[in-house]
Amino acid sequence: MGRPRQFDEQDAIDRATDLFWRRGYSATSVRDLGDELKLTPSSLYRTFTDKHTLFLRALDNYRATESAEAEQRLGADGRPIRHVLRDWMLWLVTCPNDGEPGRGCFVVNTATELGTTDNEVRQRTEAAFEVTRQALRALLIEGRDRGELPADLHLDDAVELLFTTVLGLRVRERAGHEPARLTTAIDAVIRALGAASAETSR
Repeated sequence: MGRPRQFDEQDAIDRATDLFWRRGYSATSVRDLGDELKLTPSSLYRTFTDKHTLFLRALDNYRATESAEAEQRLGADGRPIRHVLRDWMLWLVTCPNDGEPGRGCFVVNTATELGTTDNEVRQRTEAAFEVTRQALRALLIEGRDRGELPADLHLDDAVELLFTTVLGLRVRERAGHEPARLTTAIDAVIRALGAASAETSR
């Protein structure tokens, strides 16, 4: 009969997520993980197989939280669509999940580090990005149907514009750019969506 584990596995994954998020995959060693998780290398390998497997679990852990948060914040709930978009993008660059500025998004950080060399990572980052795209699309459709956005708004173009802006904002937030400058970019991209259909018909 196997010896029972003397630690909380979810807590260990949470700690690993935080460490990978702060340092990135390549700069995090097995020794670093052992120190953070309070596990010997043999215990770490026995529980999580290897560093790469643990990283994938950490990435999945972050994605579940981040995706749920994005979907919630992009829900219109009767508010003006432009306000929803602006509030969400401002939250991305001013209120990181952990309360520490300059860390960016774990998914975006991972995509830039490993997205072209690791197929398992790429599948996960692309899946996360697609969740954001679909949430943006649903919000834009609602805005168009309400008359808050142009009736002839090209959804695919608008989604890609907003999504690309979001990725850029996350990188700039990590680089420590001033929130006021990022807010200027946010307001500009929202204006680029065009006038409300009710305004264009006057």
